[in-house]
Amino acid sequence: LLLVATVDGQSVGMAHLRMLNATDAWLEGIRVDPAHRHHGIATALDNALLVEAMRRGATNVRLITESTNIASIHMIEHSFNRVGAFAPYKAPPVTTPLNRHNGLETPTLATADDINDIIDYLNNSNIFPAVGGLYYSGFTAYTITDALLEAKISAQQVYLLRRWNRLDGLTIAEPREGRQDKQLFIGYIDGTTESISLIAYALRSKLTNMNLQNVSANVPDLIMVRDAFTGAGYEWDDKIFYTYEYSLV
Repeated sequence: LLLVATVDGQSVGMAHLRMLNATDAWLEGIRVDPAHRHHGIATALDNALLVEAMRRGATNVRLITESTNIASIHMIEHSFNRVGAFAPYKAPPVTTPLNRHNGLETPTLATADDINDIIDYLNNSNIFPAVGGLYYSGFTAYTITDALLEAKISAQQVYLLRRWNRLDGLTIAEPREGRQDKQLFIGYIDGTTESISLIAYALRSKLTNMNLQNVSANVPDLIMVRDAFTGAGYEWDDKIFYTYEYSLV
């Protein structure tokens, strides 16, 4: 749904709403003509989108903005709560994969039999609540539900790291078409600093066989997770994004 604000018959602002599923709405692209800013147009568009989301059955509305967009943050935080922050990271392929011969376990694809272990792991995770229980597909955030996990497992996009006879880390990563290349995109990752680093490095070693050029990741803005990615040879692009949520119930 695209909403357009007009003044004297001229378009001066617009905003976009998407229903991601039956209960989650996503807002993006709120734009106001510079000549008409500071007149409440952005707020009016935002309010109209919330009403429309409720009319369509949404119970949660979310959006993302860059941490340097102070004007947008000021408006958003009047009604929305920040539920997470992430830093984009990227890494090229590596030709030396981790393997059991050097004493390190490698992640394997999850199967349907792993679903209960995954749910139990997330329920006891410190990272899961810190990121709002969200999975990112590019710059759109989805609630991690049983149905999403089952769909990602079926699509072979969930990797598990098992060590010492238990689940020690996991990630959801999907192949995506980037602007300039094909990439493996990490939309959620969990574990200790060591296990996250092992998973992140191992995914780099899979790129060539998957015919992909790089790994990109929306890394939770948590020191232990960011340190893990840095240790696995990933580079940060110097940006931070905030995710906000508004409850309609």
